[in-house]
Amino acid sequence: MKIALIGATGFVGTALLTELLQRGHQVTALVRHPEKLPQHPQLHAVRADAQDAAQVAAAVAGHDAVLSAFNPGWGNPDIYAQFVSGSRAIAAGVKQAGVARYLVVGGAGSLEIAPGMQLVDTDDFPAEWKQGALGARDVLTELRQESVLDWVFLSPPVFLEPGARTGQYRVGGDQVLMGEAGPARISVADLAVALVDEAETPRHHRQRFTVGY
Repeated sequence: MKIALIGATGFVGTALLTELLQRGHQVTALVRHPEKLPQHPQLHAVRADAQDAAQVAAAVAGHDAVLSAFNPGWGNPDIYAQFVSGSRAIAAGVKQAGVARYLVVGGAGSLEIAPGMQLVDTDDFPAEWKQGALGARDVLTELRQESVLDWVFLSPPVFLEPGARTGQYRVGGDQVLMGEAGPARISVADLAVALVDEAETPRHHRQRFTVGY
């Protein structure tokens, strides 16, 4: 497949890039700093600003799917506003380019821990993650009104960690996945496996799903 990847130099994006290249896909990476990317015959880097819909549209045109691991940075004091504005620009650019399939890595904060109660609204949700999680939740809310793009939104489990690729995971929906000892976890490598599996063999359409061990 010919896949455009946004956020290829971040924690999740790096894992996605590795997984896509290992599977032999042609990847166009939209990045602000192409020099940070590895050299690979299947990888083409395009300097683009995710906050600019026109730049996104020009870069992703002609691709089979767009994968977004966009995140303005957890240490960014304006993370909420930039998360929402950047996500809107990316979605608009993908639509302008005429690419239907749009896969987004979001946050775990919007997963439900009980009916009507999302993780981000609990009293013990970490303050340092809250603004980014609220941004990701609002992006999901807006995507749920989207009727042109064939979008999916992948929420990681509560614990997303470095670690080995096993190729194994469980799939859930809008609720926090639980394991034997509490909330589920997954390595970032296996989160990437799950999203690339979804890109290759679509099982979700205009919906959110989550994964974990």
